[in-house]
Amino acid sequence: MTTKKINGRGRPRGFDLEVAISTAVKLFHRYGYDGIGVAELSKTIGITAPSLYAAFGSKRQLFERALEYYAQAEGRWLPAALATGDSLEASIADVLVRATEVYTANPERLGCLVIDGTRNCTDDQAKALTAGFCRATRQLICDRITTATADLKEAEIEALTDYVVMILVGLSGSARDGMTTQALRTTAEIAAEGFNQRLQQYCHRDRSS
Repeated sequence: MTTKKINGRGRPRGFDLEVAISTAVKLFHRYGYDGIGVAELSKTIGITAPSLYAAFGSKRQLFERALEYYAQAEGRWLPAALATGDSLEASIADVLVRATEVYTANPERLGCLVIDGTRNCTDDQAKALTAGFCRATRQLICDRITTATADLKEAEIEALTDYVVMILVGLSGSARDGMTTQALRTTAEIAAEGFNQRLQQYCHRDRSS
């Protein structure tokens, strides 16, 4: 492991910071924010609790670093899926189907850390962290729908965005509850059809009304 210093001064830190954060991602993902304590985080990372506090400041700050790492290392599939396909319908279908694969790829880390990491959490500040990442995800989806549907009303775009987000939330929770990839995929395909139907209703309604 590499040796790094805290804030560029003081005694050297005898552990790899990136490995520590990656390990925290796995623990927070598997157990949730409230389900893992500083003692177990420190033990699994291989450091003492004082060293964890010295490096990250608090459990919540470590969680924030873990969310950032997760978004950069494992969250790239979403913008990539949104960019695929020759149509908005194809892009959204790809997002929903791809989510079923991502959320079940690792049996020990089911679902999405951002969506489910603070579910039923008692720490409002930790919940605010995941809420911020969820808003960013929602905005990506909203922007994709907006750019592809110039004639839709703002309320219609918001409704379609909410629909996609709610499906992702449901897929993540169902993955954590043990639903199989195939069952999730079937649900995702049905949901994509529902999106397409409502989109067509919006696009072909009487604009004079």
